[in-house]
Order: sequence, then structure tokens, then C-alpha cells
Amino acid sequence: MNKAITDGVLLMPPAFEDGLDVWSSGDGTPGSNTYAGAINAALVAADQDFGSCLELQKTSVTQKLRYMGDTPLLPGCYLQIKVRVKAISGNLPNVRVAAWAGGAGGAHVGGVTEIAPATTLTTYGDVVEVTAIVGAGVRGGVDMPWGTAALYGHFGIDLTGPSGGVVRIDDVEIIDITSIYLRDMLSLVDVRDFGAIGDGTTDNAVAFEAADDAANGRRVLIPAGVFYLADTVSFASPVEFEGTVTMPADKMLLLTKNFDLPNYIAAFGEEELAFRKAFQALLNNSDHESLDLCGRKVTVTGPIDMQAASPNKNSYATRRVIRNGQLTATGTSVWDTEVFTSLATYDPADTRKLTNVANIANIPVGALVEGNGVGREVYVRSKNVGAGEITLNAGLFDAAGTQNFTFRQFKYMLDFRGFSLLNKFSMSNIEFQCNKLCSAIRLAPSGQTFALTDCFISRPKDRGITSIGVGCQGMLIDRCQFLSSEDSIDVSARSSIGLNTNANDVKLRNNRATRFLHFALLAGSNSMILGNHFFQGDSVANGVRTGGVIIVGTYTSCTIAGNYVDNCFIEWTNEQDSSPDQASGFSFSAMNIADNIFLSGDVAPWFSYIVVKPHGTGHYLNGVNITGNRFRSVNGSIDRAERVDTSFADLDYSKFRQVNVEGNTFHSVTQQMANPLRIRYTESTESQTWDVSTGGKLPFGAHARFVDSVVALGKISSTSNTAVFTAPYVTAVQGLNGDEVKLSWSQAVKGKVAISIRIDG
Repeated sequence: MNKAITDGVLLMPPAFEDGLDVWSSGDGTPGSNTYAGAINAALVAADQDFGSCLELQKTSVTQKLRYMGDTPLLPGCYLQIKVRVKAISGNLPNVRVAAWAGGAGGAHVGGVTEIAPATTLTTYGDVVEVTAIVGAGVRGGVDMPWGTAALYGHFGIDLTGPSGGVVRIDDVEIIDITSIYLRDMLSLVDVRDFGAIGDGTTDNAVAFEAADDAANGRRVLIPAGVFYLADTVSFASPVEFEGTVTMPADKMLLLTKNFDLPNYIAAFGEEELAFRKAFQALLNNSDHESLDLCGRKVTVTGPIDMQAASPNKNSYATRRVIRNGQLTATGTSVWDTEVFTSLATYDPADTRKLTNVANIANIPVGALVEGNGVGREVYVRSKNVGAGEITLNAGLFDAAGTQNFTFRQFKYMLDFRGFSLLNKFSMSNIEFQCNKLCSAIRLAPSGQTFALTDCFISRPKDRGITSIGVGCQGMLIDRCQFLSSEDSIDVSARSSIGLNTNANDVKLRNNRATRFLHFALLAGSNSMILGNHFFQGDSVANGVRTGGVIIVGTYTSCTIAGNYVDNCFIEWTNEQDSSPDQASGFSFSAMNIADNIFLSGDVAPWFSYIVVKPHGTGHYLNGVNITGNRFRSVNGSIDRAERVDTSFADLDYSKFRQVNVEGNTFHSVTQQMANPLRIRYTESTESQTWDVSTGGKLPFGAHARFVDSVVALGKISSTSNTAVFTAPYVTAVQGLNGDEVKLSWSQAVKGKVAISIRIDG
């Protein structure tokens, strides 16, 4: 680079022989005294060493010689001032390059170095060359670093030391030597050339912005050193880091042209901090919709408060994605679960509030709530310290009154609870390696369409994904693996849960989950659980099993289809109803369980694959479809594929409506359910009344409420072996369990009939 050549910039002062009226004996500024007509200055036409030159006698303490023209100092340029001098007579002075720094409006730029090291003349007639380099940056060999405020200079020399001597001075030479500082003259701009200093304390924000402006698309180099930035810096050019930057948490580094995690690691020198700053930039940079981790592994030493990483954002609703990498937890006590106990009051009329909460200031938002009458996965959604109130994500089924509640604060690798709302946030192709130390993700209390795609949640200590409010609305979990940290533990000792939700429209599709206490607990309605494989067995003979998917709520409009339900069951409960008795509404309704594979091994005979667990009286099934499923038990038979868990209440079998159970297959299942149930009944001895048993094959042990048809299979004969053509009438809900029907004939008959019996209206 040479600005005199490339841009036609005039750097070289005129020769002395062209006139001394442009050579000042002062600072070189307009109006200063010149050497034209001065008694101590004269032109020499033919010096043997210099040719034409200036002869000058030192008459002042500091004899100045300055060119009065404005020699421009362009950003990123370095100028060398070179002067040859020899002593002629008298006292021998010192000689140095010197200058006056000028800024905007002709103002003097103070605080910069304007003199170079001096050289002493020792011998008459010997030519001595004095030089100095001036430029914006603190670079090796730069004698006068002027920063970016200086726009031009008046350059020349000073004579110091004893006065009275006479010297001759060759013409002043000023040349552009920027090229000696550029590694790549065509593509690299060094921030030092714009005044940046990598001492860890000097604020370099302005210098960085100036370098980026000058780069105009070329690469910007951050050289070795630690560069402090007191303010947000945005780069419109690619940036190459040899050194690192440091900045306040609320200030941002925006790398718009090379926005990915490796570049932020290079910028900040530490993976976890780099991840935080890159996430901050993701939420504040409109140029990128995703943060690519580029396959990097980030060591996470403690919970990352994602909102604190971007403190200027309390909510966010623009699509953003983090993808392609691994987050690995390390450390010990920083991940320990915090446990708090507090006295509080619950009123079922205010379904999601705890009031008069003692020590409420100590109870964290996002903590799991435990106590008498508290269902699973109930969390602190928010709190009002002044009012002593806690808002919960769900109701409590039997906790009326005052009691001690326990609050467990799990620690999460990525914690979004600080956002009041987070919409359209996605993570893909990421492994959350929890290493039995922590949980993986805690969602914001509100938000829509959080998405996790092709991710691994590996060995979480307590939870994979936790929703403490409705931040799970429309959540999408696709093709992910949830790998338990409790693989080697018997089912009865497990405590970890893959995920929970509270809001509507959740999709779990094509995921795989291994040996959690539960894979998923889903509250809300309109969930779709499709194509997943979740298994929870152990090697205990006649062992217990737990729910793989827990559906919480009565009217669910839920579809569970095409899944592989392996050594666990689907549980349907209303344990988050604050008034669990059925008084109005549709009760347990709108459930579709179709085309799933159900498999178990080494389980107790009473194990079942579909379990309804009502809390409160009066509940019934309404609009339930169980079709096309394959039920199989190995290493022992089970009694039935479905049952009602009556730990808290039973169903009201007189109210079942629109229950369709057919097309299922059973292997090693003793009672094979169907509705309508089609059975063949044979009466071998003439009787006027036939008591027809369903043999326990009605779903959920329900009542035989209706008979759709009775068809004779062959001759119905009387005691005289005469064919009887009259039809019987039917009496339903017979027997001790209400699962029999009675056929009443006009006379005593025997024969065989096919009967279609229903449990629903």
C-alpha cells in the first residue's frame, strides 16, 4: 500500500530551494513565523553531499523546522519522516524528527507523542540520517502513535542542545510505509492501526468500529492481546481473532459476517462465556436466525440463565435456532438440588394459588412442589413476595387447607425461566450431556412452539425438559433421544422424568426414551404422540412398571398412535383437578389410542398397558377409541391389557358413551377386551332364562349395558326338540359385577347364539 501512488495523496514537502516561506520556525500552523528572510537561514545551491539544501544556525533552545503544509495522516496509514543532517561549525546540537498533530477544525490534538528520539551530531561533515514513523496505532517501530483523532501533521525536525552551531539539512522526505505493517495488503485491517490497545483496560470500542468501517468487507484482525470493549460493537466485516476481547455482560459483540460459536470462542477465549455472548448476539442481531455451534463441545460449569445472558430481552418472539453441537455439564455442588419447606394454604376455589406462604422470598420460581394432595409435575410458575402468594402451573387435587409443602429446585443446563415469554425458539442436532449432574432445559413460563429436533438429552439427573407454565404451548419434539441416567436402577427406585407439559397442541414424534420413571407427563389438550419408542423395564421378576406417557386431564382430544410402548403403560388421570369430582363437562373423553405396539416382559400378572386413574367420583369414558393395537406379554401372562386404578376412585360405568375397542390383537393376555364384544353362547339344557357372562372381556371391567343383536346359530329347540322361532328379550347389567346379560325366552329352550354386547350408549 502507498497512498501517494494508489490515491494520489501528496505526502512529500517541497524542496527548500522552492522557497522558505512554507517552512516555519514554529509549529507550522498558519500564521507562524517562517524562515523566509530569516538571518539564521540560507539556501545552499551545491553542497557536495546534498546538492541544494538549507543551512541553519541554532539560535534558540529548541530550534524548530516545520513544513506548513497539511500532510494527511489517513486511518490505517503509517508515514516515515526522514531527514539527512550534517554539522558545519560551532557547537554540535542534537537532532530529532518532530511534528505538530492536527485534528478536526484545525485543532491541536493533545496527549500524543510529537517528538522522536534525538541523535547527537558528533563530527563535522558526517551525514547523519534521523527518521521517525508516525501512525494511528501502537505498533513496533512507531515513534509517534497518534490514534484516530489526528487527521494531519506539520512535520520537520528540532535542533536541541547547545546553541550557536551551524548545520546543513537536506530536503525533508515523507513516505508511506504502511505496507511493512500489513500481512495481507488486500484483505486484512488491523484494529491497532485505528488506535486499539490490547492491555485489557483501554476501551477499544471506537477503534474497533473505525477498523470495521475502513475494512469495507475485508477481514479485520484482532491481534494478540486482551482488548476491552466498554460498549456494544457490531462488525459488518469478517473478523479474525488472534487476541481476545472482554466486555460487560450487557454489551454485545455482533459478528455479522462470521456468526458461529467457534468465532465467539476465539473472541472470548472461553467456551461457556462464548456461548452466552453468541446467544446474546443471536437475540439482538437481525442478520442471523440461527447460531451454529459447528460441532463444538461446550463445557458448562453451572446453570446458564439464558435471559441473564441477554439482559436487554425480557421476552422474545422471533424465530431463532441453536444447532449442531454438544453441551457437557461438569462440576459438583453447583448443580445440587436445593430443597425448601414452607407452610402455605391452598383453597380449591383459587385453583392455582398458594397463599400465606412462609419464607416466600427463599422459594425459587421453577421449583417442583410436593405435598399431600399434590399431583406430579406441579411447579412454581411465579410468586408475589409482597402478597405472600405463589402461582402454580396446575391445580392440586386434594390439598385444601394449610400444610407444609416441599419445594425442590432442580438445576438446569439451559434455563429460560427468566423470559416472561419465548416464542418460536428451536434447538436442533444438539446433545445435552448432563452426566447425572443436572437437568437439561427449563422452559420460559409462557411461549409458543418451542422446538427440539434431532437432539440427545443424555443422562439428566432429574428432568429432561421442564415446563413451569405454558411455555410449552404447541411444543414440537421430533426425532430426539432421551437417555436416562437410571438405566441400571430398578423401576421402583427411579425418579427422573423425560419431559412434562401443561399447555395444548404438543407434538411428540419419532422419539426414543430409555428407562425413566416416566417418559412424558402431558397436561393440556390436543396432544399428538406419534411414532415414539419408550421403554422402562428392569430385570426384576414379576416387577412393577410405571407409566411411560401420563395424560393429565379429562377432556384431552389426544392421539397416541404408532408408538412402541415397551415395559410401561399409558396412564390417564385427572390428578391436577382442584375439584376432581365429576359435576359437569365431558369427563374422561376424546382419547384415541391406535396402532401401537405394547410389549412387556417379566411383569406381575396385574400389569396393564392402558390405565385410567380417576381422582374424584362420577367419572366415565366418553369418546374413547382403542383400535389396531398389538398387546403382547413375554415371560409370563398378564390378566388384561387395560384397567382402572381405583386408588382414589372408580369410574361410573353407567355413563360410558362412544367407546370403541376393536381390531386389537393379544398374546399372553388372559382377558382380551373388545367393545362391542361379540361372543358365542351355548345353552345345553333347556331353560327359559339364559344368564350370559362376558368372561371379563368388557374393557376396563365395565358393565354390559346394551345388546345390539342376538343371532341364533342353528336351531333353538324346546324340550320336545321342536324349533322355536320367537326371539328373546334382553336384560342388561346383570351379575355381581354388572358384566352379564339375561336372555328371556317365551319357553324353555336350548341352543347357540351370537351376541353383540356394548358398554356404552
